[in-house]
Amino acid sequence: MLGRVTPLKRLFGLFRFLPRRKSNAAREPGQATHVIILDGTMSSLAQGYETNAGLTYKLLREAGQKSNLTVYYEAGIQWRGWRDTLAVVSGHGIDDQIARAYGVLASRYRPGDLIVLMGYSRGAYAVRSLSGMIGRVGLLRRQQATTRAVRQAFRHYQRQSAPEVLARFRARFCYDATPVAAVGVWDTVRALGLPVIWRFIENNQDFHDHHLGDHVGRGFHALALDERRRAYVPVLWNTDADDAAWVDQVWFRGTHADVGGHLDGKSQVRPLSNIPLVWMLDRLSQAGMALPDGWRDRFPTDPDAPSVGQWHGWARLFLWRVPRRRLTDPSERMHETVRQSA
Repeated sequence: MLGRVTPLKRLFGLFRFLPRRKSNAAREPGQATHVIILDGTMSSLAQGYETNAGLTYKLLREAGQKSNLTVYYEAGIQWRGWRDTLAVVSGHGIDDQIARAYGVLASRYRPGDLIVLMGYSRGAYAVRSLSGMIGRVGLLRRQQATTRAVRQAFRHYQRQSAPEVLARFRARFCYDATPVAAVGVWDTVRALGLPVIWRFIENNQDFHDHHLGDHVGRGFHALALDERRRAYVPVLWNTDADDAAWVDQVWFRGTHADVGGHLDGKSQVRPLSNIPLVWMLDRLSQAGMALPDGWRDRFPTDPDAPSVGQWHGWARLFLWRVPRRRLTDPSERMHETVRQSA
């Protein structure tokens, strides 16, 4: 016998639900914390192959059993065969990913709950865009979170509707205000694709709002000091001196994969990748996130551990390389382990 088709299942069906999404939606009465985690391209939850975003999901899923915490995780675009190659190298699919996460959040959120958005790589860009959508359009009230309303909300975001149009939509369908407690991301990049392919793919992502709005309480960004690939230029938050108390953008030793923990099973690199992982979890803990007792002991760190390197896997396809610009924003700083390993 088939299970009941819930509104959330219909929402997933609309956007071609795939097994790469994981969720624990149980909640107790009272204030809840809702965490959305969007991972990078070709990420995995397989044991030993998790990115830092995946490890965070597993840790929070465990914590959610003892605290009023729900977690939604979605892996990035997967390569299952040559027919997926264009999607992987072009970074196709970010719009659907944002809309799905928005619908999940709207179906769970109640006024007074806390929202935390996390991501790695293009997933980081996606959750930052999700935060921008919430700030610009608003979050649908739970009883209004239908497939049609989610489509309409995303359309307003995509088309950058006029303020008066957004005001009417918000008044009819959305909460008056929806604060986001924190946005925590590892090495945000906009497009993971081959430059030769970019020329043949229409760039329709200019509407994405990845800035840190006034509705966000804290912003945490871990950045890769040693990454050189031009296609992986990081998208930083632009701040001023007054934002330093609530925005923290920190450079760590390592490449994009090192900082995001996308190590392809190279366990010898894990102690290096654990440094930005522990840093992020520590910041979230200080912001009020409930974590299991002894969580630090699970992630040993070593600033002198080896790097995954610049030429592993698909990285060999990216020949255009330039040093990253850094320490140009008041919110940027070097992590203390960079000096230790220098």
